[in-house]
Formats: sequence, structure tokens, C-alpha cells
Amino acid sequence: MTEMEKQAAKLDRISNLPWDVLDTILVNLPLREAARTSILSSKWRYKWTGLSQLVFDDKCFSSSLSMEERWGEIMKIIHMVQSYHSGPIEKFKLAAYCSPNFSDLQEWIQYLMDKGIKELILQDFGFVKRFKLPCGIFSCPQLTCLELYGCVFKLPSTFKGFHCLKSLQLTQVSIISDILESLIRNCPILERLTLLNIDHLASVRIHNSSLKYLKIDSEFEDINLENSVNLDSVDIRMIPMYGGIITRNNEQSNSGNFDRVFGCLYDIKRLTLSCHFLQWLAGDQVQERLPIVLNRLLFLDLKEVTLSNFKEVMVSLTIVKSCPNLEELVITVVQSNGSRPAMDCFTGLCLCGFMFHKLKVVRIRGIIGTRTELEFIKVVLTLSPQLESIIIVNYLGDRIPESLLLEVDRASEHVKIISLAL
Repeated sequence: MTEMEKQAAKLDRISNLPWDVLDTILVNLPLREAARTSILSSKWRYKWTGLSQLVFDDKCFSSSLSMEERWGEIMKIIHMVQSYHSGPIEKFKLAAYCSPNFSDLQEWIQYLMDKGIKELILQDFGFVKRFKLPCGIFSCPQLTCLELYGCVFKLPSTFKGFHCLKSLQLTQVSIISDILESLIRNCPILERLTLLNIDHLASVRIHNSSLKYLKIDSEFEDINLENSVNLDSVDIRMIPMYGGIITRNNEQSNSGNFDRVFGCLYDIKRLTLSCHFLQWLAGDQVQERLPIVLNRLLFLDLKEVTLSNFKEVMVSLTIVKSCPNLEELVITVVQSNGSRPAMDCFTGLCLCGFMFHKLKVVRIRGIIGTRTELEFIKVVLTLSPQLESIIIVNYLGDRIPESLLLEVDRASEHVKIISLAL
């Protein structure tokens, strides 16, 4: 070895680092950059193929490539990994907008199962064609995070549960209600559950005492959260089935809807609900109070609320009156005409002695200045002694003149009224 080669060897300290240290360095680079280390030397040629985490996203490919070309590039990398990889693969994420060959994808998922995968994340294909998951995925006990997109989900008779799974997200997945319920029950330490655009999901029954976060944005007819006692964040957007008609089982009472959703939410801190779900809660007759007091709820976000819709207003007020420690209230309203019954609801709130004792911040989005909207704003100002700011946003035109609210009695002397137009 020449003197120069000896000096180079001394300087190439990175190459001599233990593999676990090199792996930590390389997995923090975009996969495209990690692959480029192959040109450093013959010693580095295949190091990147042994990564414990593989993330395919839009950073990996030129924007000029078609979806089919992207999948072709992904398969080239996958074949190299299959040829040279010798250790475990703990994480695989496919978030590149591509058009996969599903037989190749099924084979690759099975390979990942054999490599001890812990985090499997599939997101956003270029088109949705429901593919069948390989059976091996259901006998993968070490999975901690599972995100699936565009597949058919059926549990085999041998399924004994995902005992290490903490996070589950299903997007545009075909799964029936009974299988979903069984899946959730058999994830004993599941903490996060996200369901997005699930195919024809009749009923969502969630019984899992370890669950802390729940988000649903999908079609469904019915929901039951009983026994999910540790939920602290819930976000539900209901997309009506059957052409937009909110249906309800005749055997279910109105109070039953409230009981099945709110009956066990003792630890809830953040709650987001949309208009169609509010309508479902209302049924034929709205309760004045929830079955429990939401003492820990600090943040409430009500979306797409029609302030002229009597039922939506009544349900919203029912929830608000059950949150004595609420600190932040966000309401997004949709265009509506004035409504005497809805305005009477706001007046009744004042007359019954109710106060927003802890409310500090209010954001009202999408208003256009109708009498009903202004009446609601006045009620909030009148009943909120700790209010620090109220932000009013108009999406369609000029901002609402603050002069309209100057003469309103304010329970808080220090409240700031901010009116914006976007």
C-alpha cells in the first residue's frame, strides 16, 4: 500500500464506523441521496441497499416521470435491495404518486414480512384498484404502525391479533363492519386509528380501551364508541350514504346516539365534528344535555355548520353546554339565511344563565354577515368573561365591519375582535 493509500485509509473514518451508526446516518437522507453514496468507492457501492428503513416519496423521482415510469424506478431499487440486503427492514413507506403493479407489490410486502417489518406505510397510488393483501401480513407480530391504501381487507381464520400495533390507518380500503370491529378489538395496545373513505362501511363499532386518537372521514350509517374510555382526541366527518340522506335505525332512540358516542368520553380533550354527523346525532329530537359532562374538553371544532338549521344549532349547543372548561371554540359555517328558531336558541342560551366560564379563543370561519351569524357572535361576546380574542373570517367578500359589534355588551373587557377576509 502506498503512502497516499495509507493516508486515505486514515481519513476514511466514516467507512469504518459500525453498520448501526452508518445506518442511522443513511436513513436520515432522502433515499435518492443515500443511493448516490454508491459512487464514493467500491466499498460503498451496495451499502445503501442494506438500509433498515426505505422511504419512497416524491423526493426520489423527477417530476417529469409518468406514474408507470416511477413504479419502474421503484422496482429497480427493490430488486437491488432483494439481491444485497442481509439485515432487517424495520420501515417501508411508499408515498410516491405512482402506478404499481399489484402482483409485484404483493410479492414485496411478503418479502418485508420475512424481513421483520415494523412500520408498513402505503399511501396515494395514482389510481385505486383494490388489491388483495398477502396473508403473511396477518401473522406479523412485530408490526407497530400499519397504513394501507387501496386494498381489500379480509382477516384469515388464523388471525390472532396485532399485539404490538400502536397506529392503524386505512384509506380507500374495502372492509366490512364486522371485520373492522374484530380487527380493532384484536389490537390490544392500539393508540391511533384513522379511517378515510372506507368502502360502504355500514357501522363503525370501536371497542378498544387503549385507543387515544380517532379520526373518521368516510361514509357510514352508525357508530358506537362504547368502552373506548381513554380517547382524548376525536375527529369525525360523516359522509352520508344513499345520495346524501341521513338514515337512522328505527330501534335506536335519539338519546342512544348521544350515549353511544359520548357515553364513555371521560378523557376527551379535543373534539372535531362535521354537520352531517351533527344531523345524525340529532335524529328526530335533540337532547338538552349529553349523557356525561366533558370536563376535560379544552378544544371544540364544529365544521360546516348551518346556523339556520335548527337541529344543527341545537346539537351544537347541547355539546357546548356540556363542556364547562372549554378554552378554544372553532366554528366553520356554511351560507344560510336567517332563521327565527335558530336565533331563539341563542337567546335561550342567555336566558338560562349559561356562561362560557373558561373560553379564551373563538374562531368563526365562513360567515357572510347574516342576522343569525351576528346574533351568534353577540351571544359569544356576552357570555364569555375570560375571552381574549374572537376571530371572524369571511371567505367570499369583504370582512365584517367591527362597528357592527361595538355596541354589544361584552363580558370580557380585554377581548380583541379581529375581522378578516380571505
